[in-house]
Amino acid sequence: MAGNSSTPGRSVTSRALALLGAFDGRHRRLGLTELAARAGLPVPTAHRLVGELVAWGALSRTASGEYVVGRRLWDIGLLAPVHTGLQQIASPYLHDLYGATLATVHLAVRDGLRALYVDRLSGHASVPVVSAIGSRLPLHATGVGKVLLAHAPAAVQEEVLADLPRITPYTVSRPELLRGQLEKVREDDYATTVEEMSLGACTVAVPIRSDGAVVAALGIVAPSLRRDRARLVSALQVAARGIGRSLTGQVAR
Repeated sequence: MAGNSSTPGRSVTSRALALLGAFDGRHRRLGLTELAARAGLPVPTAHRLVGELVAWGALSRTASGEYVVGRRLWDIGLLAPVHTGLQQIASPYLHDLYGATLATVHLAVRDGLRALYVDRLSGHASVPVVSAIGSRLPLHATGVGKVLLAHAPAAVQEEVLADLPRITPYTVSRPELLRGQLEKVREDDYATTVEEMSLGACTVAVPIRSDGAVVAALGIVAPSLRRDRARLVSALQVAARGIGRSLTGQVAR
């Protein structure tokens, strides 16, 4: 089924998916014209499809006339194995970590070249945190991301190393420096960052293993790691081992 679009031969499904794919962390609200442009569709085509997506619940229209991702996509997303398996199993451990540290706790998996945050508990300390459940952040600039990158296939590592955007003045953007850090992550079995993703925030993260393979990463955000690094690493590793034991044989990788 192909219709009028800027790319001849695109199916209705591909055009609808292009509209949904126009949203990302920097584009959470889009007017119709911008939405059409980002999806590569004529405005009349976008208008018709957006109306159907709104009726179904995939998109919602705000009072100002902009469009946002609808609740129904969230409900469906919660049915994915990464949520129903990993998130549910890890949840008690995240709450234990939060109770012991009162810090923001992250659970993430690798999604291509990004770290996908599948769960987060917000801490009480006033530490800048840019992540949210469902957000995708750079592997090279986050604690959980460095853990996941250190244990990623060589091809993934090379692709990330080829493009290291500087997010803050402290983001590691030199490939040779990041290579050394990844080797140390594998040796120490944990990763740290100091204001690499956002100023004022430091992170420490450890791998979660299931059947011997790293399937996720668990991290904590703190204002500083100078005093509490050893304590936080120990708490994270205990939780990660517990999650890994519970995951073995239950969550498909």
